[in-house]
Order: sequence, then structure tokens, then C-alpha cells
Amino acid sequence: MKKIIIINGPNLNLLGKREPNIYGSLTFTEFYDTVKEKYPNVALEYFQSNIEGELIDKIQESGFSYDGIVLNAAAYTHTSIGIGDAVKAIETPVIEVHISNTFGREEFRHQSYISANAKGVILGFGLQSYELAIQSFI
Repeated sequence: MKKIIIINGPNLNLLGKREPNIYGSLTFTEFYDTVKEKYPNVALEYFQSNIEGELIDKIQESGFSYDGIVLNAAAYTHTSIGIGDAVKAIETPVIEVHISNTFGREEFRHQSYISANAKGVILGFGLQSYELAIQSFI
């Protein structure tokens, strides 16, 4: 059984309420419940934090014992060298995901400190970006 963790960064706890025109109206918990049902043979876990250091701690904690990390570092993608370094330091492959097409948004969102060390990047497919990342590990 594959062991995969989804790690979400700041403000993603507000999915379903936050800018539904960009992020949709489904909460992440609702989405996560459907994905867990769809992939019963995957040991799927979920972690979310608005705090950069907690995200780094979780990446390090998961980075040597999981089969995959699905990481949406949200705004930290564009600002956190520390999260990029954490992804580089671990053995577990990381798929960077984004709900929106970051290249179709503000210019500062075009930069990622994670992409260079990720196995791959999936963006712009809404919450399905997460499911595509999970499928890439199985």
C-alpha cells in the first residue's frame, strides 16, 4: 500500500469560502473525503498549516518514510527558500500542486522555490490537481 501525504500551506484551510471564483466552492475536507474513498488502497494523510516552519517540519518528518508528498505550499511557493530547501533535502518525491494556473495570475506567482526540486508540477486543474498528483505516485 502506497503511503502518500498531502501538505497544504497558508489559507488553504479557507477553501470553499475564499475566492470561490478562483478556488471553487468545495472545502478541502469535502474533497479529501471523496479522494480517500476513491483510493482505498492508498494510505492517504493530510496536513495543513499557515505557518512556514510547521510546513518545513512536516516535509522533513515525511520525507524519508512516505512514498510521495503532494505539496501545495500556496503563497510560500513564491517566497520560501526554506520550503524549497526542505524539498531538496529529503528522499521522498514531491509533486508541487496548485489549484489555479499560477502563470495566469499576478507576476510574483510565476516564481517557485519548489519546482526545481520537485518530481513534477501540476497546476490549473482545480482540486483535480491533487488527484492527478496522487495518480502519479500509484
